Amino acid sequence: MSGCELAAERSGRGPALMLLHGYTGTGRSMDGLTRSFQHDFDTIAPDLPGHGRSADRVAGHAYDFDACVDDLVATLAATGHDSAHWLGYSMGARLALACAVRHPLRVRSLVLLAGRAGIADPGERAARRRADEALAARIEERGVEAFVDEWLAQPLFATMQRLGPEFMARERAARLANDARGLAWSLRALGPAAQPPLFDALPRVNVPVLLVAGALDERFVAAARELARSLPRAEVSVIPDAGHAAHLEQPEAFLRVVREFLRRAVRPASKDPSPSVQEIAS
Repeated sequence: MSGCELAAERSGRGPALMLLHGYTGTGRSMDGLTRSFQHDFDTIAPDLPGHGRSADRVAGHAYDFDACVDDLVATLAATGHDSAHWLGYSMGARLALACAVRHPLRVRSLVLLAGRAGIADPGERAARRRADEALAARIEERGVEAFVDEWLAQPLFATMQRLGPEFMARERAARLANDARGLAWSLRALGPAAQPPLFDALPRVNVPVLLVAGALDERFVAAARELARSLPRAEVSVIPDAGHAAHLEQPEAFLRVVREFLRRAVRPASKDPSPSVQEIAS
């Protein structure tokens, strides 16, 4: 494993909990989760490559998805922890799952919110790559402010509008902390089309996994259920009245299921019951 440490927010004491934000976020995007878990965990929330203080990490063509995975493991190692529980949202969920595949000894459990294992169909992957390249070029041409407005206007985030104009203004301002060049390169290097598909490796991910999706985010509810069929120790939790960003839209319900899952995951393995795929109604 080779990699370089990423800039990260860190708080708390206890077992390590890696918190990986989604596309257009930063480590600070996970502040709500940091505050909730810092009493029980040493929380580590890196700025993913192309974002925040790690904006320059993807500035060259040589940087790719696997390099980011190595950087995340190097970031964990720099804290003095050998392994961690990993919680990832969207892009962060894809990276956390890849860490479990490529560096299984570094992962004690996974919480994947709105996660996928990549794009299995080569034709679909190629089409998504073309679409992401076009979007990356548009980001570079129009700038970060216009792009963030376009990004938040997607149907994917429509349910967040219910949280009110002040909430959306804060979300917009936080995303403007990124720059156009970093976001464009991150899309090229870390987007779903750039990710090596992980489907064949899923049966080897032998750690507890909690797959979370908002009930209103039907595509990712289906993705969670699909992943659960291949992961040996998976649970699915569907958060009612929430969309893609369930941790923001229904934070109490999200925290409740994650706390219960982590409570069981931190037990010594000898005390864990034999896990089975199950779906939790939240």
